[in-house]
Formats: sequence, structure tokens, C-alpha cells
Amino acid sequence: MRLMGFLFAALISSTAFAQTAIRYALDWRFEGPAAPFFVAIDKGYYKAEGLDVTIDPGTGSVEGINRVASGNYQVGFADINSLVKYRDNPQNSAIRAILMVYDTPAFSIVSLKSKGIAKPKDLEGKILGAPAPDGAYAQWPIFVDANKIDASKVRIENVGFPVREPMLAQGKVDAITGFWFSSYMNLKANGIKGEDIAVMMMRDFGVDLYGNAIIVNPDFAKSNPKAVAGFVRATLKGIQDTIKSPETAIDSLMKRNPIGNRDVELERLKLAIDKNFVNPAVLSAGYGGVDVKRLEKSIDQIGLTFKYTNKPKAADIFTSEYLPPREQRSLK
Repeated sequence: MRLMGFLFAALISSTAFAQTAIRYALDWRFEGPAAPFFVAIDKGYYKAEGLDVTIDPGTGSVEGINRVASGNYQVGFADINSLVKYRDNPQNSAIRAILMVYDTPAFSIVSLKSKGIAKPKDLEGKILGAPAPDGAYAQWPIFVDANKIDASKVRIENVGFPVREPMLAQGKVDAITGFWFSSYMNLKANGIKGEDIAVMMMRDFGVDLYGNAIIVNPDFAKSNPKAVAGFVRATLKGIQDTIKSPETAIDSLMKRNPIGNRDVELERLKLAIDKNFVNPAVLSAGYGGVDVKRLEKSIDQIGLTFKYTNKPKAADIFTSEYLPPREQRSLK
């Protein structure tokens, strides 16, 4: 009887402390804006939800969709607009976004002031460097349509991510597409002064889309709804802590990027917080959700340059079922 009691206690103990393993696919390298996710690990927020979270870097904001669809990753960080196009094919996995991170997308056209590109139509007659898998480049057709650019007059140069900013700094291209905070900081690392960099945020020029969001594998979500809700709660805490004190949060990032420059990554993080994480909409409505009407309009806008065969609805793209109450999502 005593032995059976010990065995039962051991079983209960092991069950109570069992952790659900979650692999999280980032969109990019371990840079400043990824700090909130590592804060959630270091402060034990994921562990407190019964989760064992590992985070892997990515090579673009589109790649995460395929990684999550494969089932090798349970959650990922990806461009929600690319998800809209992905969901147009009914044969594809029914992936949905569960937490909006970049309420204002980071999509941009970045140039040097010496190139004289102050407005969209100034790109005509210029060379635009754009990596094919770049989330910002994916919105180029919408940017062209919204600003009446004659695309035939813009030469697109397919460049790799590592050489994108160096090519602009060297004058080999006139402008580039990219996430503005990454391109801005990378140009500074290539010897360009901040005051010499020109940034056109696509959102300011008619591209009324959302940005990157956390997405989930549908099979995992169906089997582990509590784990998914726990992941969202823990991630929100990491984001709230990061916004409150980026100077502290960046230390969690630097542990995973020992060759990085702390000052550079801190500045990159602050840039993302100021323009992408935080805006009047999230301050008013709470962080992490979406305005359904705005999402529907963005799906319509994507349709201006993408031919739908099975146009998804907003409910196919984003679900708020895993979000905690609004008061727990406030930003102070």
C-alpha cells in the first residue's frame, strides 16, 4: 500500500509538471524586435503556462507559414498578408493568426536622400533592390496600384537579404524594400548616417494592411487549445514588459546573440516599438487583436493585385478565441 502510494504521488507530480513542447519559428534573425519572446522565456512566463518553448530564427516573414504548415513548428511569426494569399488555396493548411504583433506593418521603401526619392512616383526610372521572399516586397504590387506608379519604369533587382543594404549604400541600387527598422539600422552599420536615410512607410502611402502576427498550426490548436491560449498570454506579458522597459528586455535578446551590438539592437527594438508595436489603435482597443472591418478591407486591397480563386474571410485569417480579456492586453 505504501509503495502504491509513492507511485501514485510520483505519477501526479510528473503530470503536474509536464511541459507542452512548442517550437516557435521567427521571421528573421535574433534581432531587437524579437526581444519580447525571449523575455517571456527568461521571466518564466511560458513555463508558468506549462510550456517548454524553443525559438528558431527565420529567413523572411513569409517562410514561417510553410514551417508552421509542415507541423514541424507549432507556432510562427509571419506576414498576415502572405497568409491571406496562402489561405486562398483551399488545399492549404487552415492556419490562422492568433496574436497581432505589428499592428502597423514595417513594410517600407528605403533609399538615400541623395537619390531624390521623396515620393512613390520618384521610383520611376530607378533600380529597386528586393529579395524575392521579402514580406515588404510582397506588397509592392499594392504600393504600385495605390500610388499610380508605372511599374514598367522601375527595374526590380532580385537581391539577397545579406547584400540588400550594402548594395544601396554602394549605389548599386537606388532603393530597397524591407522592414524599415532592419534596413535603417543595417544602413547605419554600412556607414550611412541616419539623417541621410529616406524611409517611405507603405502604410503612409495607401497600403492599409496589418503586419506580422503569430500564427498557429490548426491541428496543434485543436488538440492543445489551453496551450495555445497560454502561449498567447505569456507572449503578451513579454511584450508588455518589453514596451515598459526596452533597456532591460534587450538583455534577453543579447543572451542569444552574443556577437550582436547591444546599442544597435536596442535602437532597432525602440524603433519597432514606436512605429509598429504601439499606435493609437492598440492604445485604445488593447494589444494583440484586430479590427475585423479593417482586416476585411485589407483582404479586399490584396485582391487589387492578387487574383483570388477562393477569397478568404477575416474569420479564416484571424481568431480572437485565444486572447485574454481586453484589460489584460492594455499598454501603459
